[in-house]
Amino acid sequence: MKDFVRKIVREMPGYVPGEQPQAGKFIKLNTNECPYPPSEAIWEAARAAISVLNRYPDPMAGRFRRAAGEVLGVAPEWIMAGNGSDDLLTILTRTFVGENETLRLPYPSYILYKSLAQIQGAKSEEVLFDENWQLTADFAQNTPGLKLVYLPNPNSPSGTVISREEIIRLASKLACPLVVDEAYADFAPSNCVDLVEKHPKIIVSRTFSKSYALAGVRFGFLVAHPNFVSEFVKVKDSYNCDALSIAVATAATQDRRWFQETRAKILKTRAFMEAELRKLGFQVTPSEANFVWCTREDRPVKPIYETLKAKNIFVRYMVYDRWSPKDGLRISVGTDAEIAVLLEEMKNVL
Repeated sequence: MKDFVRKIVREMPGYVPGEQPQAGKFIKLNTNECPYPPSEAIWEAARAAISVLNRYPDPMAGRFRRAAGEVLGVAPEWIMAGNGSDDLLTILTRTFVGENETLRLPYPSYILYKSLAQIQGAKSEEVLFDENWQLTADFAQNTPGLKLVYLPNPNSPSGTVISREEIIRLASKLACPLVVDEAYADFAPSNCVDLVEKHPKIIVSRTFSKSYALAGVRFGFLVAHPNFVSEFVKVKDSYNCDALSIAVATAATQDRRWFQETRAKILKTRAFMEAELRKLGFQVTPSEANFVWCTREDRPVKPIYETLKAKNIFVRYMVYDRWSPKDGLRISVGTDAEIAVLLEEMKNVL
């Protein structure tokens, strides 16, 4: 049966999401979800949306675009919603990158970018970060066939950021669009949304899976010049966001008190985690995201991951062949109680 499948698809390894345990009692710190329940404002919005599920949703999620525009200081026509930010990344790749053309990404970073290039029959060019998780001069080079550059900021797995000034310089040098993937930007001190109007080649993507505690409804959005947005609309599914996710995301966006309080709790716990993991002998990269990246020089970390998993504590073990150290643990910020259990079990392991 596989003979019917495109050769490119047959040969690609495919993106592998983090483990998603579905039953039993566990502590889940492996996929960077928010550990707290979402805003209570979503419940009324969800009930209202359920009453009209017999109708198609607004194909452009107009109500959400207006609400998000008010929060971000951006006109609604500069915003497009998607079925999670992965949907938006797919749309961007399909719009800009054709067969045998090139998509650039930093390494190590979000491996889905490479998978999207492979599906298109395009080339993926991985440019290594330097030892401080900053971009090298090679990342700004214009090479034949380069059609799109992805920059996750903050980056995963490191949690590090590239400065706004560097992003402006990068956009000025590149001859193609630059996508600043801001999945974790709400946990950083700054973002690049306002740069989109100043530098039209910059596109910003966001998700509601992290800072809004809505990973289960699949919703994201991008901010781009309206001339780009009009082209993305041609590529997206007709109704790429359902009525329930639009209603819930709109309500969550408008509840600024919940957002600020939840963000503050996560940042406080993140600082505690970093300090405690260092006390346990981990090398911890200072993070601007809702997770921490930690490695060890004295012992392999995979047995630590496996021991924690056996106790139903899930963290993300990640391996990068062209990086040093080659592997590490990416640990999501959980509740204080969850992190206390994690740290106690780590002490037992070590």
